Amino acid sequence: MKYLMVGIGGFIGANARFIIGTWAAQKWGASFPYGTFIINVTGCFILGLFATLTMRFPWHDNWRLLISIGFVGAYTTFSTFEYESLQLVSEGSLMRAGLNIFGSVILGFLAAFLGVVAARLLIRA
Repeated sequence: MKYLMVGIGGFIGANARFIIGTWAAQKWGASFPYGTFIINVTGCFILGLFATLTMRFPWHDNWRLLISIGFVGAYTTFSTFEYESLQLVSEGSLMRAGLNIFGSVILGFLAAFLGVVAARLLIRA
């Protein structure tokens, strides 16, 4: 059952990643890895939100396997983020590489924080 939950979450997360990445490239082009950037920041928010909610509410472990490990694990794109940043550097696009690296780290941290805050607000409501 554990493998099934991780697999289902991974299937959904990987498809969400593909859909959002494709949408972002079509909308804004490929000069900057917009899709990866959006996915990493929203993945941080989702993980912060879910992890905080699970500390307050007694969820079955299958939900953690489905969402945290399966969905977020397949949805977030850290290795892609690193490779795309390296490509930007190798192309001489240092400004874009810096924006991607520092923007993802800073906004990812902020998104994780906001996920925790949102979960705490939901808990109080």
